[in-house]
Amino acid sequence: MKRLFTSESVTEGHPDKLCDLISDSLLDEYLRGDSNSRVAIETVAGKDTIFITGEVTSKSEVDVEKVVRETIKSIGYFGDCDINYETCNIIINMTTQSPDISLGTNDLVGGAGDQGIMFGYACSETEELMPLPIMLAHKLSKRLSEVRKNNIVEGIGPDGKTQVTVLYDEDKVIGIDTILISTQHRDNKDVELLKKEIIENVINYVVDNSLIMDSTKILINPTGRFVIGGPLGDSGLTGRKIIVDTYGGYARHGGGAFSGKDPTKVDRSAAYMARLLAKNVVWNGYAKKCEIQLSYAIGIPEPISIYIETFNTNTISDEEIIEKIKSKFDLTPRGIIDYLGLREPIYKTTTNYGHFGKNDLPWERKVEF
Repeated sequence: MKRLFTSESVTEGHPDKLCDLISDSLLDEYLRGDSNSRVAIETVAGKDTIFITGEVTSKSEVDVEKVVRETIKSIGYFGDCDINYETCNIIINMTTQSPDISLGTNDLVGGAGDQGIMFGYACSETEELMPLPIMLAHKLSKRLSEVRKNNIVEGIGPDGKTQVTVLYDEDKVIGIDTILISTQHRDNKDVELLKKEIIENVINYVVDNSLIMDSTKILINPTGRFVIGGPLGDSGLTGRKIIVDTYGGYARHGGGAFSGKDPTKVDRSAAYMARLLAKNVVWNGYAKKCEIQLSYAIGIPEPISIYIETFNTNTISDEEIIEKIKSKFDLTPRGIIDYLGLREPIYKTTTNYGHFGKNDLPWERKVEF
């Protein structure tokens, strides 16, 4: 049976991703000075204003305003853009972590920072062992930012979105049905030239021609105009792009976002570990497709449950796979943190273009078990 599946991605200048990057950049700075920092930072962006809130307990001295302004600048928001890193308002309203939470997450207890469910997923569609729609959408978004920053395409802004619809026959990829790209641009940018440049320098650069069918549709700025963007065009908020961050809707997502959270928050660390487990179930040949769920209770180290779904693609039983996982991996928060090296300031490298499928991240390593 033929079917269509669509995933989207956004550029680093999207207002929600601006907030994610600010939150993760602050997290990195706290961890750089104190690897045991407890951090849960939320960022809100609106017209000419950035609002920072959340909880931080750390020995680090961080110039929050400086980090925020440098992060906005790094994305490309300066001059007459939608928010100016030099002049925007920055409001800081942070407190320390609740002592009730720290009772269960201190080094003596080593429990989870909250209850929750986390999912990891992998499949054999791509070399990254990720679903094709989300990987292509991320690569198009990343390339869209590259051509802007390197002036390969002039007159485009930091804000943008991509979307890819893939045609399947059962689980086999047939080709791409639709590619949609919306990119912010200067008011005086010729729209037809923009479309031509995006096709030549973004789509043709990223997408293998073998995936393009005679019926493939290319849509670029379908409304015809995208001048106002960033936090001026729409408010931004940390954690509002969780499906972009994970598997593009192809697999389930747990209850929590990632950005701005230190690794004692299992929303983040256990989701990373679940991805490592699922990826290596596929890499080791135990299944062609795998989804794993981990669940935790606040203050309790061991996961409450481990669930696996291999979609009838497994070569050994699901029960055997779970036993292999239990015998190889320590799935307590402390065990995950130590195994993946999550106390290091690595988080702003995860923020954009997906937290999964990047081979240089520790939860993407290949492990025999």
